[in-house]
Amino acid sequence: MHFTLPDRNARGRAVRLGPVLDTILAAHSYPAPVKHLLAQALAITALLGTLLKDKEGQLTLQAQTQDGVIDLLVCDYRNGELRGYVRHDRARLDELGPNPSLFSLFGDGYLAITFDLGSTGERYQGVVPLEGESLAEACEQYFLQSEQIPTLIRVAVQHGPDGCTAGALLLQHLPDGEEGRERLHVQLDHPEWEHVSILAGSISEEELLDPALDLESMVWRLFHEEREVRVHSGRVLTRGCRCTVDHYRDILSRFAASERAEMEDENGQILVDCSFCSRQFAIEID
Repeated sequence: MHFTLPDRNARGRAVRLGPVLDTILAAHSYPAPVKHLLAQALAITALLGTLLKDKEGQLTLQAQTQDGVIDLLVCDYRNGELRGYVRHDRARLDELGPNPSLFSLFGDGYLAITFDLGSTGERYQGVVPLEGESLAEACEQYFLQSEQIPTLIRVAVQHGPDGCTAGALLLQHLPDGEEGRERLHVQLDHPEWEHVSILAGSISEEELLDPALDLESMVWRLFHEEREVRVHSGRVLTRGCRCTVDHYRDILSRFAASERAEMEDENGQILVDCSFCSRQFAIEID
């Protein structure tokens, strides 16, 4: 769901994920801490992906490190479709206990957020140190450092007998937009931002996850004293792994014949693993 606060020069996004999380998480036998982290990352990716105005565009969130227990976490969003994957060292993870910190999982890592605009072919990427107590805090720092946009992100994840649920809220301060005036988003202590960020920051994990509280009501509860709150319904999110035989055949066809020959097994097939959905494809190219 999208919403704007015109009088405060602010915009927001709210998402709640259910079955799509279970579908993505079920592709791998992730231990509990990794499953929890990936659910958070997918909720944040859904928030950021809906910032794209280009329907053919893609948002990719990637957290990576050279020597961490988790050396790669990658999620992406395209046209309402989500996918995600985590590569980790299970033995080292088990040594950390049930509630490892972000630093203990990644160490000195970095966070990269990439916006690919499908209609124009343009790409925008920002890279910042992976710092803070959570992925949400790291993403807030990304927007502050790379975009100079004050941003608040809140995420809650719950694992229960009926599956995994995640709820997330994003709020951003927008530029003034009037020529010749200082942009609001470079004034990090602007009173408009202080006001709305305090309101948004009061959201609880219970509210983010409560199935009886729809997203529009949740936003109204936060900002009901504002003169105007514009709300736009969002879309149903689905798992969107793009792994097909045709997709991989198209990619492999771009390699030289000699390179493809080196990839082939004794049956003349090239075996391709999809990390996102944990499937293997046997590709033959004439």
